[in-house]
This record gives sequence, structure tokens and C-alpha cells, in this order.
Amino acid sequence: MMGLGLLVLWTAACGTAGDSGDTAGATTEGTSLGLPSEGHLANVRQLTFGGENAEAYFSFDGTRLIYQSRATTEECDQIYTLDLATGDRELVSTGEGRTTCSYFYPSGEQILYSSTHHHDATCPPPPDYTRGYVWPLYDTYDVFVANQDGSEPRQLTDDPGYDAEATFSPTGDRIVFTSARDGDLELYSMAPDGSDVTRLTFRDGYDGGAFYSPDGSKIIWRAHYPEGEDLADYKALLAEGLIRPGELDIWVMDADGSNQRQLTDIGGANFAPYWHPSGDRIIFSSNHQDPTGRDFDLYMVNLDGTGLERITHSEGFDGFPVFSPDGKSLVFGSNRNNGGTNDTNVFIADWVDGTQG
Repeated sequence: MMGLGLLVLWTAACGTAGDSGDTAGATTEGTSLGLPSEGHLANVRQLTFGGENAEAYFSFDGTRLIYQSRATTEECDQIYTLDLATGDRELVSTGEGRTTCSYFYPSGEQILYSSTHHHDATCPPPPDYTRGYVWPLYDTYDVFVANQDGSEPRQLTDDPGYDAEATFSPTGDRIVFTSARDGDLELYSMAPDGSDVTRLTFRDGYDGGAFYSPDGSKIIWRAHYPEGEDLADYKALLAEGLIRPGELDIWVMDADGSNQRQLTDIGGANFAPYWHPSGDRIIFSSNHQDPTGRDFDLYMVNLDGTGLERITHSEGFDGFPVFSPDGKSLVFGSNRNNGGTNDTNVFIADWVDGTQG
């Protein structure tokens, strides 16, 4: 849910997307779109072309991607899948309302995403930016499951308020998601059928964007826990269905919510964490090295918080990094190669492990 211009206009909490038109799935021929300083990335290819495209996640067998997409002529994101072998793209959300935060079920036979279409087929209005740069938290978002082709969508959540940012454990037994059902933005887990909802976080502030570790034993997420006047501002905005995302850090905990600890403390907005398949490293996006806050790059850090390493050096936005299940590929969203527009596209690279040169 992120509109990605020069200021990386985030529209809620998952990410944004854009449309690639009929060219989705094509790859750039010839020279890699990586930079010489990006030693971990080889053979960088572009998968979408034009509009806003982001939050691309691999199926558990590594053959497909599911992502958000919105053309420049469209108002709201919709969910698409992309076959990496053929380049075939398929709309798998209803085409109505606003959608976000899609993911595959481990079996690959079903998909998970959040949508507002069941409340209103039209696109919900953008937020009021008179309060500064804010994310809208539409209280009409609920989590849905559908068949892999988008047919037979079924609602998993029905509590009043925002329900989104849902992802699946690789073990197939739990879904983690963000909800405002108890008056704050907290993390919850539930069974694949929407039952057995369990609250995992209890601290005032925003908890979201969570992912299970490859073995399902841990969860990483992004969080902001304001204090004093900042907490009052947070609560006032939340009452209006808004959140200000200027500061975020990456946290990690056990899958049952125990042993919560902060992983980053570097300033700025650190978000979109994802696990390396080894389970001992995290890749994420951050603007902490840019005083203007406009330039986001990818970074890696060990699970104990050591070994911070910069991965990308492209101007503008690099975010939503996701490893393939075998760790051989990295997918991410980027403003690179957009001809000076604000387009954000999905790229895929061969991952080169070891120390970056």
C-alpha cells in the first residue's frame, strides 16, 4: 500500500503497487540493471513496466509471484499473479475496491489478500494530507482467501476496523496479520480458516508488516512505539483512521509473541523486513542514511543485530525485498530504470552470497 514517488508516498501499511500493463512478466534484455556497487545482485532484470508495482512475494515452490499493481490511469491497487517461466499475468482480486498485502498459501492452491470490495465496489478516498504525510487505515479492509485463480473469495476476518498485512507461516498452520480491533494497531495470529485468533503484541503504537521465519518459529515485523506528545499525536491520528510513518524499527519475537526484542536502532524508517532462507539474516528497506528521508535502499543485518550491510545504491526507492525459497533469487520494488518518472516496478536478481565488494 505505498504510493512510491520521490517521497515514497506510503498508502497504508503493506506497500503500493502499480500496473505493468501488457508487458508484465517481460525482462530487460542485455546489461544487468544492477550497479557495480551492488555486489550481492547479479543479472538484475525488470519484470513490470510502468505504473506502481510492488510487494511481490514468491509462491512456496518459487515458480510464481503475487503482487499489487496499479496503472497510472487507475485509482486503486489490485492483486495479480505472475508466472516466472511464461510471463503470464493474471488478475486474482475482484477488480473492485482497494486491495493490499497479498500472499500465497503454502500449498499454492489458494491466495491471501486484504480488500475493501465487500463494503463498496468503488475506490475509497485518499487521506487528508492537511495533517502532514500520513497513511490511511481503511476500516473496511478485511482479509480474504481465494483460489489461486482468484475465484471463490471468502472473508476470513469480520471484526470492525482495519484488518490487513496478512502473511502465512511456511509450516502452514498460522497466519499473522495487523488489526485495529482492540483500539490499537497490533499483531495477531489465526488459523488458516480464520479461527483461533490470538493477540501477539500489547504495546501502544504501530505493529505491522510481519513475516514468519522459514521454520515458522519466529516473526519479524516493523514497529513504532511513540511516547509523550508523539503518543498523543499517534492516538489522535488513529482515531481518524490515520498513522504517521516517519519512524519505524525492525523487531523479532517467537511465533507465540514471547521474547520480543528490537533488531534495528539506526534512526529513520526501517520497514519491509524479510527472512533470508537460512533464518539467521534479515533484509529490509531503510532511509536512515539519507538526511532528506527520500532515498530508500536495501540492507541486511544478522538476527542478533550485528553486521549491518548495505545492499543497493540506486537513487530513489528500493524496497520490499523478498528471497526465493531456495535463496538463489531476490525480488524487490524499485524506482530504477523508470525514465525519470515516478514509476515503481518489480525487479528480480540472482543473489550472490558472501561479502559485498
